[in-house]
Amino acid sequence: MPSVVITDVVTRDGFQNEAAPVSTEDKVRVLEGLMDAGVRWLEVTSFVHPRLVPQMADAEAVMRSLKRRPGVTLSVLVPNLKGAERALATDPDEVRLIVSASESHNRANLNRTVDETLRDMAEVAAFVRSRRPDLPVAAAISTTFGCPFEGKVPVQQVVRIVQALVDMGVDRVGLADTTGVGNPAQVQEVTAELRQRFPQVHFWLHLHNTRGLALANAYAGYLAGIRQFDASLGGIGGCPFAPGATGNVSTDNLVHPFHDLGADTGIALAPPPAPGPQLPG
Repeated sequence: MPSVVITDVVTRDGFQNEAAPVSTEDKVRVLEGLMDAGVRWLEVTSFVHPRLVPQMADAEAVMRSLKRRPGVTLSVLVPNLKGAERALATDPDEVRLIVSASESHNRANLNRTVDETLRDMAEVAAFVRSRRPDLPVAAAISTTFGCPFEGKVPVQQVVRIVQALVDMGVDRVGLADTTGVGNPAQVQEVTAELRQRFPQVHFWLHLHNTRGLALANAYAGYLAGIRQFDASLGGIGGCPFAPGATGNVSTDNLVHPFHDLGADTGIALAPPPAPGPQLPG
């Protein structure tokens, strides 16, 4: 296992905001290329209602078209019980649930209060375990570091949500900077506090680059002990229900700094281009 795990989310978070349809074949081609490069964790798709996110209408087809490879985890996002039923039929390696730390974004994204969503998540987690007791159930917390509607989110609200997730048996939790408003000091402080309070939980970071701070925030998380990061090939992505959300941290931009730090990601992306010819002085 690499010392730092990078989960590429391009075919889910990356493509969900694209206006032009992306074909199933192209999605599979991208995923196969990422696996060829050594990416060992992929958030493949979301089993959301196609009316809400049309790019995810082919979720089943994408999952069934992929050739499984040893050591590669195929993760899927599941927003509700119906999505879980669809997802389980495609045999994923991990199911990811989602809730927002802020009430306003949770209503915009899921049309539910945070507490209603947590109850829904507990039901989905129990359903998944009843069908696939061995299948890991993870959860991501959107707007952990700030909300486009409410501003800064109190860390105690995040703590409350993590505790609810732990109570329902979830021990893998993603902390998402959904609109890229977090800063390195905040990321390091929040992640360090959560890791101290919940040592049994494996936390990962999901970062967006709205203010150009995604790499700095990733490094801050690394210093706080985080060893798994979501990223998107080419840095594309964004949340359709979060005004101002821009692309994810780029997979290739994240790999090279970690390698420079001596952290193995297992990913062999193309090296940076050589310097061009010197112009005469």
